[in-house]
Amino acid sequence: MNAIITASELAGELAGAHPPVLLDVRWQLSTAKAAGAPPFDGRAAYGAGHLPGAVYVDLDRELASAPGASGRHPLPDVAEFGAAMRRAGVSSGRPVVAYDGGQGWAAARAWWLLRWAGHPNVRVLDGGLTAWEGSLSTDVPTPAEGDFAPAPGAADLLDADGAAALARSGVLFDARAGERYRGEVEPIDRVGGHIPGAVSAPTTANVAADGRFLPAGELRARFKGLGAAEDGAVGVYCGSGVSGAHEVLALAVAGIPAALYVGSWSEWSSDPDRPVAVGPDPQ
Repeated sequence: MNAIITASELAGELAGAHPPVLLDVRWQLSTAKAAGAPPFDGRAAYGAGHLPGAVYVDLDRELASAPGASGRHPLPDVAEFGAAMRRAGVSSGRPVVAYDGGQGWAAARAWWLLRWAGHPNVRVLDGGLTAWEGSLSTDVPTPAEGDFAPAPGAADLLDADGAAALARSGVLFDARAGERYRGEVEPIDRVGGHIPGAVSAPTTANVAADGRFLPAGELRARFKGLGAAEDGAVGVYCGSGVSGAHEVLALAVAGIPAALYVGSWSEWSSDPDRPVAVGPDPQ
């Protein structure tokens, strides 16, 4: 099954007899709050115009639990996540398509969580809202309650110890910007740098200028060039398990299974006893 869907393909499915559930997951990583500016408001963006029939999903409140020792976007409570998805109309027997404003990170977080929780048919709109050529709506739908019951464990998940071990035994990709990996800047977390042994693989290099994913063959060549082997284990982390989900999605497009370290650098760096590597060398 494809992990992504084009805007034209989605338009065709929405016009068909069995349209997918649409989740609008607009969100942006923002440091504006520290500067006193208001953060990005995904719900307001949704209210200004969204794909017809789409239901807004709040990444911070419904796709994560409260920030803490487990990172800025820990896994949500399973029961609460299931209830949120059912409110959005999600059922196990109906396809789901998630989209965001175009960056793809937030939609990928919804995709990864639903897959991890056992949903069999979830895709991301390639290019997000900016790729959509149809009309937008300001109507807020009230979908019928879905029947989705989460069964966690369908997608591979790493904790801090597992990520550290994978960096030695397989390949662990760091999806953040290269300067954060090298420790040159760190705008959010306690300290800059990376997990020892991790390989820098910024998620921004997985997409073209329009935000759409590169062709599967190009993605496969990129990841293999960075050390992903045919029969080796692959994992991904980022700052807080959002852009890392986008890299896991890119790997899925390339045909390479990968695990996600949800706690990511925000969890790893919060513990002063965990080692930190800096510079371009993985070690």
